[in-house]
Amino acid sequence: MPGEQREVEFRFLAEPTDVNFGGKVHGGMVMKWIDQAGYAAAVGWSGKYAVTVAVGGIQFVAPILIGDLVTVRCKLIQTGTSSMHFAVDVTARDLKSTMQRVATSCVISFVALDAPDGRPSPVPAWQPLNDEDRRLADYAKRLIELSKTMEAEVARFRPVLPG
Repeated sequence: MPGEQREVEFRFLAEPTDVNFGGKVHGGMVMKWIDQAGYAAAVGWSGKYAVTVAVGGIQFVAPILIGDLVTVRCKLIQTGTSSMHFAVDVTARDLKSTMQRVATSCVISFVALDAPDGRPSPVPAWQPLNDEDRRLADYAKRLIELSKTMEAEVARFRPVLPG
């Protein structure tokens, strides 16, 4: 049911095909995993097809190695009329150890689309339930504002193409 699934967690092993020339998991692969978990969370919350509109505050904190158990946790922290914003944490651990490390974190935003025209479609509203929820919702609001400021700045320097 829409509005019931607030969190998604993916778990899998980092594979040799996931690494870069330095032997660590490629940042692009981590971003793919974040997008996949975010998509599952967005569809789970909205009950509709959803598209990524932004990833903000992404931080690559620690490397992920081949054979690490990777966990991607995605939690809804803010909704708009058709938008959904999720906090994402990517952790990794060597299977021979119990020590888990934060590898990456960010906020990812999706917009739900209706099926016939692909236009933005309303999503169930979410309200913070406790102090941690309120802290995450405030974090999302600050990142959204920073993102709008950055978009405006980038647009000022976007090349004008002939035609």
